[in-house]
Amino acid sequence: MSRPNYILEINSISKNFGGLQAITRLSFNVEEGLIFSIIGPNGAGKTTAINLITSMYPPTSGEILFEGQKLFRKKPYQVALMGIGRTFQNIQVFQKMSVRENVMVGCHTQSDSGFLRCLMHTPSVWKEEKVIRQKTDAVLKFLDLDSKADMLVGGLPYGVQKRVEIARALAIEPKLLLLDEPVAGLNLQETEEMAGTILKIRDTGITVILVEHDMNLIMGISNRITVLDYGKKIAEGSAKEIQNNPKVIDAYLGKEL
Repeated sequence: MSRPNYILEINSISKNFGGLQAITRLSFNVEEGLIFSIIGPNGAGKTTAINLITSMYPPTSGEILFEGQKLFRKKPYQVALMGIGRTFQNIQVFQKMSVRENVMVGCHTQSDSGFLRCLMHTPSVWKEEKVIRQKTDAVLKFLDLDSKADMLVGGLPYGVQKRVEIARALAIEPKLLLLDEPVAGLNLQETEEMAGTILKIRDTGITVILVEHDMNLIMGISNRITVLDYGKKIAEGSAKEIQNNPKVIDAYLGKEL
């Protein structure tokens, strides 16, 4: 039996903030092309894990490998250039910019034009700007945002703003996309639409790591789930396995999953 193709490998990582142990010897592997979800009660270390993967924080110990390459001492922008995109628990969009401009910001992280060439508006810069606009418009169409391309983000519903942030993350052409609570604050219809969006992203071949509290969403679309409690992994498996795991039920105070 051949070994699965892991796009991300987390090997016994720990993270301390002073005297607080936020993550303790956490290990898991993410298979390419799947939706891998991380769940757990508030304070379990889910967002900390995402911040470690994207190099927002360095791990205290352990190692993280993306496509076999160690992420140790990589800067967040270097991790993004390698092909890891993300959204944030607290939405991060430019309220006074248009939808298209927000997404173009993501495309510009892949730009080859230096600062001086941009100021001089050289032919190569104009050509690259045209390519960036084409990429941006393709992402907007993919996420059904093309009709809102010229609208200011600040005037749009919260659910649409969430999709704008995802669009900007997709603009860097990631191989791995990390979504931190994408349906927080959304109503039922918006949540169902977001579930469809996440599945659509996965179906393009992009691997998704999903952190979320909405158990209906998690159980409905996840290929594999890992569960954290107080910074430690207490379970991993399919949705059915997680739903029937006594440790997980205890961690959620007996709530039905």
